[in-house]
Amino acid sequence: MHSNVMPPEISGPAGGIPEATVARLPVYLRALYGLAERGISTVASEELAAAAGVNSAKLRKDLSHLGSYGIRGVGYDVDYLVYQVSRTLGLTQDWPVVIVGAGNLGRALANYGGFVSRGFTISAMLDSDPAIVGSRIARLTVRHVGELEAVVTGHKVAIGVIATPAGAAQAVCDRLVAAGVTSILNFAPLVLNVPEGVDVRKVDLSIELQILAFHAQRRSTVKPGSAPDGDPDPAVRGANPAPANGLGQAGPGPRVTAGLAAQA
Repeated sequence: MHSNVMPPEISGPAGGIPEATVARLPVYLRALYGLAERGISTVASEELAAAAGVNSAKLRKDLSHLGSYGIRGVGYDVDYLVYQVSRTLGLTQDWPVVIVGAGNLGRALANYGGFVSRGFTISAMLDSDPAIVGSRIARLTVRHVGELEAVVTGHKVAIGVIATPAGAAQAVCDRLVAAGVTSILNFAPLVLNVPEGVDVRKVDLSIELQILAFHAQRRSTVKPGSAPDGDPDPAVRGANPAPANGLGQAGPGPRVTAGLAAQA
């Protein structure tokens, strides 16, 4: 058993592409869609790299794995590059998706219109709450989670989305895998154990918020004239800092509570 371990390279039609490149391809695709919507037909590598937030050398190397090379003085053809990236990511076909968990998060995912435009069709939503089963969310009627296997088979589900509480997530994952689903997007706050050959992508919003809190705290504690690591500026290093607590000692630093982590 392994948990959320991704191979260094992907296999199949796009075999040999480094996983780090694969992770950046959706970012390039989003930037390309934005350019296309503005009527831009060609784009220089520097412009596309800036739109994607990477340096141009990395972008050119990534796109070379797709066999795409820009024309000097012209750049990349936007529409053709959209096709190349989409084909590499497997987005030139529709992917049926099932969402397990029809709470607030599941509802938000079902109502997100961006899935359909990117090649993903929400085929079904499942839940175990009798008060929710049978209700309409987006264009779907919520079905009981007991129908999971039949839904996977009937809709030829390729991707399972887990939006359940943590306590139910592993059991749902096991059922999805047993039914033949090999790609899972996990929003539950725990690491899922899956067999070899099953890919899991984890989205934990609380972790992302905690990382942002860390950086916000560092910015708030670094004073003007101080180095990023908290050391005083060399020009004033010899000065004696004023006591922070009136006792000749520095006061305690910001206290970090574990409440959010415990709740995750």
